[in-house]
Amino acid sequence: MKIQQLQYLDKAWKIHLHPEDFDRMQCQLVLVFGEPSLITDTSVFNYLERSYPEAHIILSSTSGEIIRNDVYDNSVVVTAIQFDNTIVHCAETNIKRHKSSYDAGLYLMQQLQRNDLNAAFIISDGTNINGSELVVGFNETNKNNVPVTGGLAGDGSRFIKTFVGLNQLPAEGVIVAIGFYGQQLQVGHGSFGGWDEFGPARTITRSEKNILYEIDGKNAFDLYKEYLGPYKKELPGSTLLFPLSVKEPGAEKAVIRTILTINEKDRFMVFAGNMPNGSQVRLMKASYNKLIDGSTRAALHTVHTQVTKPDLAILISCIGRKLILRERTEEEVQAVNEIFGKATCTTGFYSYGEISPFHAGSQSELHNQTMTITTFTEF
Repeated sequence: MKIQQLQYLDKAWKIHLHPEDFDRMQCQLVLVFGEPSLITDTSVFNYLERSYPEAHIILSSTSGEIIRNDVYDNSVVVTAIQFDNTIVHCAETNIKRHKSSYDAGLYLMQQLQRNDLNAAFIISDGTNINGSELVVGFNETNKNNVPVTGGLAGDGSRFIKTFVGLNQLPAEGVIVAIGFYGQQLQVGHGSFGGWDEFGPARTITRSEKNILYEIDGKNAFDLYKEYLGPYKKELPGSTLLFPLSVKEPGAEKAVIRTILTINEKDRFMVFAGNMPNGSQVRLMKASYNKLIDGSTRAALHTVHTQVTKPDLAILISCIGRKLILRERTEEEVQAVNEIFGKATCTTGFYSYGEISPFHAGSQSELHNQTMTITTFTEF
């Protein structure tokens, strides 16, 4: 595997990594993560299309871009990959073509199905998609239980529009799935939050997919405001600082769920993933050090499953973590790189949701407020 990395910043292109034996004409996959107004800029896309004429080019808007040890806003980071022994196939759709996010996930996984499918990586619109339903659709036809990882596009902290594209300018509602084929590619994954639960465990008593109405028979929005205390004056922004842990009946572990929007008039909350009736929920909070330690633990988990240090690591971390860490945001990326070392190329973005199994062999889940890492090593 050979990797080239570029960045578009302040209206100029900069090369971060360029091995002498990298051949852009043999490049199969280009991952492009950028600020929404730049990722949808025709001149940026045209430059990439000219530079990598034979590659699948996947573009996603972000809430911050990751390249090597650094985190940027208002830039575009590009990671071009030339595989030696791996085949790449991509599929895309728009949520408008399907009845539900579940149907979209089902359709995309069917497009990737082949006996030698090794892993799948998803980049999805982050504002028009129910991430939980999307992942369930992928899991439904994942009969060989290959790892499915990825994330939801971002829009800074605005939560208005996100953009994803495959070989064309990114647009709203688009979901792209990348399939990796062959047995000489080892794919690892790790996901960890670092948040603490507080307050009593309560039960969801009325919800509809990702819309939450009642907890313990009381209006959920009113109860949430009560727990926020002084932070309720900062709604809706403060919801990113206090996500909920959600544990479905019979589930192995709880997942973290972030509030996407609040309807104050009708007093309900819309989350990034499903909030099933009967699930136990608890409020969560975090400290700087625990979030950074969570990133370290995610990286250690991927290393534990690898024979050697990976060639490439894609880091997808949640916008909520970035808003808490602020000027210390780069520390969680640096913590990951300390585990992998200089031989591993890192890229990624801050997202509206992360996709990964809890551990090897388990089905994928939608996560919020985690650092989720996917690693690739080619033999």
